Order: sequence, then structure tokens, then C-alpha cells
Amino acid sequence: MVLNYIWIAFFLIAFVVALARLIFLGDIAVFPELMNSTFDSSKSAFEISIGLTGMLALWLGLMKIAERAGLINVLARVLSPVFTKLFPDIPKGHPAMGSIFMNIASNMLGLDNAATPLGLKAMQELQTLNPKKDTATNPMIMFLVLNTSGLTIIPVSILSYRAQQGAVQPTDVFLPILIATFVATLGGVIITSIYQKINLFNRTLLLTLGGISLFMASVVWTFSRMPPAMVNTVSTSVTAVLLMSIIVGFMIAGMRKKINVYDAFVEGAKEGFTTAVRIIPYLVAFLVAIGVFRASGAMDAVVGSVRWGVDLLGLNSNWVDALPTALMKPLSGSGSRGMMLDTMTHFGADSFVGRLSCMFQGSTDTTFYILAVYFGSVSIRYTRHAVICGLMADLVGTIAAILIADLFFG
Repeated sequence: MVLNYIWIAFFLIAFVVALARLIFLGDIAVFPELMNSTFDSSKSAFEISIGLTGMLALWLGLMKIAERAGLINVLARVLSPVFTKLFPDIPKGHPAMGSIFMNIASNMLGLDNAATPLGLKAMQELQTLNPKKDTATNPMIMFLVLNTSGLTIIPVSILSYRAQQGAVQPTDVFLPILIATFVATLGGVIITSIYQKINLFNRTLLLTLGGISLFMASVVWTFSRMPPAMVNTVSTSVTAVLLMSIIVGFMIAGMRKKINVYDAFVEGAKEGFTTAVRIIPYLVAFLVAIGVFRASGAMDAVVGSVRWGVDLLGLNSNWVDALPTALMKPLSGSGSRGMMLDTMTHFGADSFVGRLSCMFQGSTDTTFYILAVYFGSVSIRYTRHAVICGLMADLVGTIAAILIADLFFG
């Protein structure tokens, strides 16, 4: 329902702004521009979707190999010691913990089709432990925050969109997104733990979260010591090595499990075309709405107002043009995807704001959508601190994305 209101609001605000420009400024070209934007945007949406087919086929094929090779189970075992500390209210050996492990592991590998059913199953099993069936429990909220913070190792769709938009190095945002999404997840965990009085200073959590944090901090520190011209070159090279290592690792894992790697790849790759076709209506809907909003001048007014406020505070405002993606992300995945594509189209895929919009898209997930689907599946009405913790994780991820983008691409 929220998405419905947002979509209609784009058209209504664009119409009012355009009408004001026509009546008060005598701008007779504004309405023809609005109509032209609808045709151009719908055409672009179709071309973008079809152009994604190759990249989606490649990565969905690789992900199918990972799934068949049992890498989800491996990740789940790795996560087990940490998650048992983050969910102290779940009895040892309860089936809910297994579904949580598998859901988070699937999300980290970008296997959305597997992650959502596992997430719904985890919520149903958590509900069996719930003494108040209409009120969210602490484990439910922690689980939702881990989902909304969007921790993903390989942001497949974003890399695919960047390739389709003509980025010279589509993968150059891989490492910055990985750092930003980790910061968002860590922030969400800390904030939720404070609400739930979970002891973060136990040995397991300190060693795991502290170790990863130190590693990420060392990466940022290393790049901050490099000359600006070298940062992008080195990060692109490191990203290429990491991604190629992951691809080869998936294949080796598949061979060790004695699966037919080629057949698994082909089966997963077939989903690439259906996925590309499936997103056409969503892209058309939002790219047309955003195109009209921009053509009316409303987008410039909103962004200009924010930039004026940031400049008034004496802060750097080079990130403001990418802000619409960050604002839309908690509300709608398709809406923020449209904002990201619009930003890359308008400013260029390799521009600072083009890359930053991709980082906004990859650093967090659709908070309100996830809360609605997961809580709705078990009829939870009272969400307690779930919304504030999810949105705070989004804010942490957004701030982290701006700072990291400035380091890597500023």
C-alpha cells in the first residue's frame, strides 16, 4: 500500500509542478517534455531489462553451482557460533536456528529465491516460541534487522546494472559495497543488542565481530593512505582477483561434491532470462514515474533544497544527487532500483553520484517490505523496536556509503 501511494505521488507532484510552471512561468514546453519522458523511460526500462540477461545468466548460473555444492551449509556452520550468542532466547537445537542460519547464508550469497522461503520458515518456527502471538519477540526482531541490513557478499544485480549502463569497470563498487553493507549490519546488530540487553562483550562475539571490523578498518586505512589516483586502480584489481577467486572456488566446491558443474550452471543460467523479463513491468512503472518527476523539475527542487541545507552547514554536498536512492531503499526495492538507474543514466555510471547510488542500493535492504512480509506471515501486529532498529541500520549504512565512496571515488 505504501508503494502504491509513493508511485501515485510521483505523478501527482510532477503534474502540479508542471502546471505551476505553465501558469506562472509560461513554460509551454513542460508538458510535452513530460510526455516525451514517459516514452523514453518506458523504452529505456525494456532495453535495460533485456540488456541484463547475459550478466544475470552468468551469475545465477554460478550461484546455482554454489547452492548445489552445499556452500550455504558451510556458511551456516561458520555463522553458528556467533548467531547462538545473538539469539540467546532460542533454545539450543531448536529448528528455528537452522532456518535462520540458512536464510542469512542464502542472503549473503545473493540467493534471494532460496532466502525468502527460508526466512518465512524461520519466522513460523520463531512464532512457536512466542508467548504473545501478536507481538514480535527479541529473536524475531534481531532476525529481521539482520535481513534489512542487507549483508551480501556478491551484489549480483548491481554489478549487472552497472555493466548494462556502460560502466568501464562494473565491479569497481564491489569492495566499497561490501564494506558499507558490513558497517550497516554491524550497526544494526549493536543497536538491536542494546535494546535487547545482549552482552556483546563475550569472547565469541568480540573475536568474530571485532576481527572482521579490524580487517575492514585495515582495508579502509590502507586505501586512505594511497594517492587518490591509485585507489580506484588498486581496488578494481583487488575486486577482480576476489571475484575470480570466488568463481573458481564455486567450481572447485562443485567438483568436490561430485556434481555436474556445467549442468548446474546451465540450470541456474536459464533463470537469467526469466528474471530479466519478470522485472520489466516494475522497471517501466518506476522509471516512467521518476522520469516524469525529473522532467517536471520536482526532482531538481527536492535535491536543490537538500543541497542548500548541506551547503548552509558548510558540508560537502557532492553526494546529494544520489540521495533519492537512499531515501527510497527502505520503502521499495524496485523504486530504489529505478532511482539508481535514473541516477546512472542522468549523471553517468562512472560518475561519483552514479557509483554512490549503487552503494546506497547495495548497503541496505528494503526495511518496510521485509517487515511487512515476514511479520505479516505470522500475523504480528506489534513490532516493538523492529522499525527503529531497522531504520537506524539503514542510516548507518547510508552514512558509511557516503564516507567510503568519498575515499574510493571522491
